[in-house]
Amino acid sequence: MNKDMQREFANSEELIAYLQAQFPQATQRDDCISQTIGGRKAAQVLLEQVNPAQYASSRNFLTGAVTRLSPYIRYGVLSLAEIRDRILKQVQQKEEATKLINELGWRDYWQRLYAQLGDGIWQDRDFYKTGYTPENYAEVLPDDITNGTTKLFCIDSFSYQLRETGYLHNHARLWLAAYIVHWRSIRWQAGALWFLQHLLDGDPASNNLSWQWVASTFSQKPYFFNRENLERHTEGVYCRQCPLYGSCDFEGSYEELQIQLFPQGEFYQLPPQKHRSKNSQRRGS
Repeated sequence: MNKDMQREFANSEELIAYLQAQFPQATQRDDCISQTIGGRKAAQVLLEQVNPAQYASSRNFLTGAVTRLSPYIRYGVLSLAEIRDRILKQVQQKEEATKLINELGWRDYWQRLYAQLGDGIWQDRDFYKTGYTPENYAEVLPDDITNGTTKLFCIDSFSYQLRETGYLHNHARLWLAAYIVHWRSIRWQAGALWFLQHLLDGDPASNNLSWQWVASTFSQKPYFFNRENLERHTEGVYCRQCPLYGSCDFEGSYEELQIQLFPQGEFYQLPPQKHRSKNSQRRGS
């Protein structure tokens, strides 16, 4: 930071006005002010509230007990080791902390890959498993996605929340990414850049490689979802308000959507619905 910059302010409004004047280009792109409180003290308060067992059982639900620690991890306010040690002291059985520690491990993995790949995280790590090539995907996000005017209530709500708060639940990130790549046929790089422009926890490693996981350029198959999946994990709050309910882009079984989205792809064969286990779905679904 520039040593000549002002550091003392009478209130938060004065600070915000000063930063807007100092960084006009950033303000022009995004002038929303997040309610997330920065600093070590706020991070420690949240860390003390983490419940590893509840996290493990509810993390995929938008009302679940997620930690909200990612912005503090992103900027080094909290370390992964510090969080690990804290939750291990909190639980009576180490198994209660397994899921949360696994997620911390993924973050560490992304960072180690980033150290090796550098700007290579912006390049496809493998070919698309969708039956399409990069040339089949558009390079620019359309305005209806970035402005939240697709008329799909869930997608528009996620777009609005991203822009206004700088935060999205991980499952909402997966749904929004899948919609952009697979339903709208847009390159994952465009969506990844959009996320980084708004997310307070926008870490290039976790962000880009997760987008590649959805797209299938860093996984064995593409991630996609259906309305039933979204409705279950959101307790129906979006679907109940959507004028397209029952006829939206996400209607149908996974088998039906696979044929619709990937008619040329043969990345996997789903077993009959009645034989599928509830535990057979992929991470995040």
